[in-house]
Amino acid sequence: MSLLDLAQNSTWLNLVLFALFAAGVWYSGSKLSLYVDLIAERTGIGKAFAGALLLGGATSLPELATTLTACASGAAQLAGNNLLGGVALQIAVLAGMDVFCLRNRPLTFFSPKAALLLQGVFLILMLSLIVMMLVTGELIVVAGVGLWPLVLAAMYGFGLWSFHRYEGDPRWEPAGELEEPPESSRDIKDVHLAEYKTTSTGTLFSWFCLAALGVLVCGFMVARAGEVLSDQTGLGQSLIGATLVALATSLPEVSTTWSAIRFGAYSMAVANILGTNVLEGALFLPADLVYREGSIIEAMDPASSFLAALGIVLTSIYLWGILERRDRTILGMGYDSALILLFYLGGMAVYFYQL
Repeated sequence: MSLLDLAQNSTWLNLVLFALFAAGVWYSGSKLSLYVDLIAERTGIGKAFAGALLLGGATSLPELATTLTACASGAAQLAGNNLLGGVALQIAVLAGMDVFCLRNRPLTFFSPKAALLLQGVFLILMLSLIVMMLVTGELIVVAGVGLWPLVLAAMYGFGLWSFHRYEGDPRWEPAGELEEPPESSRDIKDVHLAEYKTTSTGTLFSWFCLAALGVLVCGFMVARAGEVLSDQTGLGQSLIGATLVALATSLPEVSTTWSAIRFGAYSMAVANILGTNVLEGALFLPADLVYREGSIIEAMDPASSFLAALGIVLTSIYLWGILERRDRTILGMGYDSALILLFYLGGMAVYFYQL
């Protein structure tokens, strides 16, 4: 009998397993931003694009594992709410980094990249399509796959192409005091560059893949433990999916964003979150492929569209902060970050009250 089988009869044991696997997600994710930053430096692919593609893709593996595991067992509401709850939570993570990493200087002030604005716009587009999807329900189903998930996946592919093309040829440049703080204030990056100077790019990519595998395996186990917790606690798939599981599967984004900011890769930190969130919408396609009890869209509660709408609000506030670049703070964070945290906490309270 496996540990997960034993945990089915013990809430406390299941909580311990959940915490252990979540810690594994954190540790593996903490290595990803370092490897991606070094790979971006050596290959010249651009940090915003690297953050969206490599970091965004790798740190989305727990969401993928959670989504597919939940869908395979028929827990469509848990899978969908994990994706949508994760979008809002990860924007709130960016806001929280202002307090812990850049006290008295807004993160949006140091990340005025045109590519980030483009990623934010695509995220709003994806979330708007998800709202329409949940309100209207599935329109066409062919061989068990709905039209809406295909549209979302196609939009994600077009978005990646646009990010890569636009980062190399931006149409505007920011104005203001400076684009990034002095490198001397983040000398951790210099230490990492010196430490990995003799390490080949191929080796770095291999380590990146190993860290991503750790994120995937631990994320899969977190999904299983979270599903059992939803039954044991009686809180239901909607609440557990939008909070506990979304938080655990967002740990890679938290750890990679923290690490990226510490060694001065601010644009990569923001692109990691925005790129991950854009990918969340595309994950409805593999979810629909694995969910065999019909269309996952039809199985979800239309009230979940509130989570998508909350993600639109938070993303819009963050884009406002990048555009305005106001170097003013309140309680040690930017005005935009304070508004995001306020709207996130208030929005989640409204959502749970309406359940």
